[in-house]
Parts: sequence; structure tokens; C-alpha cells
Amino acid sequence: MFYVKTKINEETTITTEITEENVFTKCPECGKEFVIDLYDVFADGGDLCSTVIYCSDCSAKSIKTKK
Repeated sequence: MFYVKTKINEETTITTEITEENVFTKCPECGKEFVIDLYDVFADGGDLCSTVIYCSDCSAKSIKTKK
């Protein structure tokens, strides 16, 4: 199990298990928040700190621009 821990104060810490349903990111182009599956994102390698993921709308715009 992987989880995120956030210390609120000296007495309170929140622990949340990381699942395919509770990991979110924001599109670097438009700022839209969406759910991602870390397994799918990193199946071929990569790293958590430098990876950016565009939303489907911005990805489609980018594909159209490159054609």
C-alpha cells in the first residue's frame, strides 16, 4: 500500500491511501483538474516530479496544431 501523510498540527496527521480513484492532476495548459491512474502514466517509466499530463481537450488541440 502507498499513501500520503499530511501533518495538520502536532496532534493531527491525515493518512490517505493512494488508489487509481484518488490521484488528481491539473492540466498545465488550462488548469482543469482530472483523475489519473499512476499505473497507466508510469507503465513505461518516468518520474513523478517532472511528469505533466494534459487534459483530453488540450491534448486534442495540440494534435490538431501539429498536423
